[in-house]
Amino acid sequence: MTKGEPAPRRSGATRAGRSGGTPPEPEYVQLLTPSGERVNHPEYSVDFTAEELRGLYRDLVTVRKLDTEATALQRQGELGIWASLLGQEAAQVGAGRAMRTQDMAFPTYREHGVLYTRGIDPIMPLSLFRGVDQGGWDPVANKFNLYTIVIGAQTLHATGYAMGVAKDGKVGTDDGEAVIAFFGDGATSQGDVNEAFIWSSVFHAPIVFFCQNNQYAISEPLERQTRIPIYQRAAGFGFPGVRVDGNDVLAVYAVTRAALDNARLGQGPTLIEAYTYRMGAHTTSDDPTRYRVSSEVEAWQAKDPIARLKALLVKEKAAGEDFFKQVDEDARIEAVSLRERVLSMPDPDHSQIFDHVYAEGSPLVDAERKQFEAYMASFEGGH
Repeated sequence: MTKGEPAPRRSGATRAGRSGGTPPEPEYVQLLTPSGERVNHPEYSVDFTAEELRGLYRDLVTVRKLDTEATALQRQGELGIWASLLGQEAAQVGAGRAMRTQDMAFPTYREHGVLYTRGIDPIMPLSLFRGVDQGGWDPVANKFNLYTIVIGAQTLHATGYAMGVAKDGKVGTDDGEAVIAFFGDGATSQGDVNEAFIWSSVFHAPIVFFCQNNQYAISEPLERQTRIPIYQRAAGFGFPGVRVDGNDVLAVYAVTRAALDNARLGQGPTLIEAYTYRMGAHTTSDDPTRYRVSSEVEAWQAKDPIARLKALLVKEKAAGEDFFKQVDEDARIEAVSLRERVLSMPDPDHSQIFDHVYAEGSPLVDAERKQFEAYMASFEGGH
């Protein structure tokens, strides 16, 4: 895909246009309005071909469909829990597609869209939440670390990795490496995240901190977490911050690509706040109707990331009804396949939990395995 133009090293963003009849939007970078109109920005731009725009639309639709299927599987008792990305597709697809092949991502437990853009089989996170493995993809081969459940911990992992990239001399050129760490607005209250900001700043690490501000840390709204916009915190740590319309896949791509390019060129970290909204529950064990009103959800539905890109494709005559129907059908087929594969997953052997505790084994773990196996064998049939 075509690169976004690198941004000057400064903090801040520009004000987006207002949607008719709604309150003013916060200041952020926007290239595509909710109605599908392109807008110019003085620091960021993209020049996608019609084919590339159709590819982004296909990504958004497919990721949403797979996520919806996973939620349904959990409701039917086939997954232990699921963290939906509904409403955040543009933030994840835009950031994922902005990465270069050599870049490394450190996700939370909700980055299913980024995972998809990295070419990882979408069955992988479902096997994790079904409890049959610990997330089986190869982080090195896929340049995508394993999901992290501990809130904010991955930012320190990412910072350490980025410091290693710099120590290895893999920065300073166009083909250098960059690191991106994903987290939510609630994680910014964690000590790990603030420590990561400090270390990355002091050591000038080639890292992008990508905060998906979906307005709620489980049930706590943003105003109960911070007194200033999240992106402005970066200034206190000595590096730039920028807020982007997280429902605008074009703007997310442009801002993320520019930040990653700056990192790989040796210009240090950047904090991106993708201003978006979690349309569903925090996880399937959460009930969002207890802490937010339906009118708020309806207001954000008007900013849907898929609808606005579809509107652009129609206005620019880059796609017709046949294309949209085919994308929907392809996504449906992929979701059906995902369901069938989940249901056919074999249950793991009980002692498998001991298999990968240490790379070279451990006498203590071996003893614990024997004790556990003897306990299981004491039941009829060994189960």
